[in-house]
Amino acid sequence: MAWKKKYRCADCRYEADVYEGRGLFRQQIVAMSCPDCHTVQNIVVGGIIADVAPSYRSEVGRLCLQCGSDRIRLWDMKTCPKCQGQMQYTGEKEFWT
Repeated sequence: MAWKKKYRCADCRYEADVYEGRGLFRQQIVAMSCPDCHTVQNIVVGGIIADVAPSYRSEVGRLCLQCGSDRIRLWDMKTCPKCQGQMQYTGEKEFWT
């Protein structure tokens, strides 16, 4: 069981959805920040797909889903990728499977 949580930048109003928990097939969704296109991207890691495709076992070597950059890094859930302002959890939370 997992939840989708919304974060918003206090300065530029950029929004990002972050997933917490595990999905139906035991996968985890990891929030990654891309310094090239200045976005937060959600990367599928683990679960059943990792049993078939070993590249899905970790975040290492993954590419940004928006621009294809190989410079994505785990997002700290605090820093806005657009303006470097402060991201805040909005309190919005919805169930996701």
